[in-house]
Amino acid sequence: MTYDEPVYTRTPRHAFVPSPVFVGIVAVFVVSGWMTWVGFGNVRVDVFLFIVAGWLVSLCLHEYAHALIGYFSGDHTVAERGYLKLNPLKYTSPLLSIVLPVVVVILGGIGLPGGAVWVDHRYIRSRVKDSLISAAGPLTNLVLALILAFPFLIGVDPPFVEVAGGYAFNNGPGAHAEFWSALAALAFLQVTATILNVLPIPGLDGGSILAPWMSPAYQRAWNLFAPYGFILLFLLLWQTKVGDYFYDVVFWITDKLGVDQLMIQVGLELMRFWSGS
Repeated sequence: MTYDEPVYTRTPRHAFVPSPVFVGIVAVFVVSGWMTWVGFGNVRVDVFLFIVAGWLVSLCLHEYAHALIGYFSGDHTVAERGYLKLNPLKYTSPLLSIVLPVVVVILGGIGLPGGAVWVDHRYIRSRVKDSLISAAGPLTNLVLALILAFPFLIGVDPPFVEVAGGYAFNNGPGAHAEFWSALAALAFLQVTATILNVLPIPGLDGGSILAPWMSPAYQRAWNLFAPYGFILLFLLLWQTKVGDYFYDVVFWITDKLGVDQLMIQVGLELMRFWSGS
């Protein structure tokens, strides 16, 4: 069987069917979005479910983009591993790909990159394709950021006003303050994920975009540092001035997208339902 045959003769159609796990995550996202919109029950819990489920959906789409481009670039083994079914439980490291990014979002309010799906680069015959496989994830986050920010670009105003010591909701008819704040927070997370994923750090997508263009000797040295990429990222963001510059860039971008910084702050604050009434 050669790679020149049509896709449908190589890979069964069900390899591309979304898994029940992903469908369930999307269902939670949609239902919690509706609950947040109408203010059903404890709206802070609704916001928590909406943001976490939305972030999980984006993580699945990010990894799916890597796998899909890898598949069409020559590595058909990604279908055998179940990467094309959007099932986060199939990833090489669910802890790094799902659990850690979700915990960081909940505690730190930042879109930390997850561990990528495993693509067999022996089947990739082009450096351009190799880089595109790595770039597909951040590009997915960028597209999601633009989609989530679209309502703000066309004129959704902050549904609250700043007052002494904080803010006050303007929850009149049609305001839906909690929903728009949660959506702003999700857009913010996608912007942070996009930027973090293109940083030229070993082990992250940005580093993997550059690696195919290095000499074999540099690639070997680069790969030696790849397991420590997350540690380097944490040190840069929380122990150096890089973290300040990072947030300056993020908020500059969100401002250009029309996403108010206070809305982002309120959305992340509402998500932490255990920290307030």
